Amino acid sequence: MTAQELPISGDADVVRVRQAVRAAAVEAKLSLVDQTKLVTAASELARNTLTYGGGGGAVVEQVTKGLRKGVKAVFHDKGPGIADVAQALTDGFTSGSGMGLGLGGARRLVDEFVIETAPGDGTTVTVVKWAR
Repeated sequence: MTAQELPISGDADVVRVRQAVRAAAVEAKLSLVDQTKLVTAASELARNTLTYGGGGGAVVEQVTKGLRKGVKAVFHDKGPGIADVAQALTDGFTSGSGMGLGLGGARRLVDEFVIETAPGDGTTVTVVKWAR
């Protein structure tokens, strides 16, 4: 599977990102539980890209490390950035009216989680889930 770049500018795009992540997870032979975890994290991150970042995009691709296969998803926007990353990663924190699964919940659902952000400079979140 080659990297798939998907725009995120509306609700239908969030659904498309989830579908692409699920397809990549199936192809990488992630267990059903790990597929669900990755799709849940991707859904949250795509929604954040749209809601807080004003839209952006996602890149979904299969990755390998030695004999291991996995899926990497990178979410990026040019929004206002996150002023306090530590607070944003706190359980239950929400800057909107959502459930507060947020970044902290997404981080717990994946094996690798990297966030790059600066106020006024947008946000990029990279997640990886490895097949067991």
